[in-house]
Amino acid sequence: MLRNRDERRTLTENLKLGSLTAFSAGMVNVTSVVIFFSFTSNVTGHYAILAQEISKGNWYQASIVILWIFLFFFGNFLSNLLVITFKDKREYLGHALPMLLEICCLLGTGIYLEFNYSETLKETEMLVATMLLAMGLQNGLTASISNSAVKTTHLTGLTTDLGILFSQFTKKENRADKKLVGKARLLLTIMLSYMTGGVCAGYTYLQVEVHVLYVVCGVLLIIIAYDYSALKINRQKSPGYIDKVIKMLTTSIEKKESA
Repeated sequence: MLRNRDERRTLTENLKLGSLTAFSAGMVNVTSVVIFFSFTSNVTGHYAILAQEISKGNWYQASIVILWIFLFFFGNFLSNLLVITFKDKREYLGHALPMLLEICCLLGTGIYLEFNYSETLKETEMLVATMLLAMGLQNGLTASISNSAVKTTHLTGLTTDLGILFSQFTKKENRADKKLVGKARLLLTIMLSYMTGGVCAGYTYLQVEVHVLYVVCGVLLIIIAYDYSALKINRQKSPGYIDKVIKMLTTSIEKKESA
């Protein structure tokens, strides 16, 4: 899911990446709505709030919304910066680091909610900011490594793309186009996974309350662990490894024959 980038990625890798990260994004967004009455997986609504606060002259509230938007932007910026920095060497590390930072943000939010949160306005503003940073990190990572094919924290553009695709499917030749069909599968998978994550978060919150954020961290850790184990297996199966094994066997046979 995280290992390959751009043209090396397959539809299967994008489906896995899209489904799991959209599931976690749906959980985060619903959790933030339940606890803070604020969306954190996208900033579309925040731009409208910013315009409203500026028109009213509420400069403090406007500055907070600007901070939220900036942190979502910065999360995207930081993710892609890490990806391109480690592109040539240790590529997987560059892909895993943004997700580890996202886990730190969500884990820190969950711990603060459990032990320190007293429901003040300033606390809420800072925790929403932290969750927006986490979602920016995730959105930047998935978009960067998939060449913008996978964006999992918001569904506005996805719904637009689906509408365009389904209009194209009114033509028989487009319904036979594997590339278009694959894209539709990916977008539908992301949409359904996001919704499923949201439903699960709503139900889980009723059972364990703020611990639902720990569940999200668990999902993200599964992605990292799965890809790391797959990376090790692929390295063991690489030609270099096989050549070493053959060389060792050949050397052993030669020693036995000479003895």
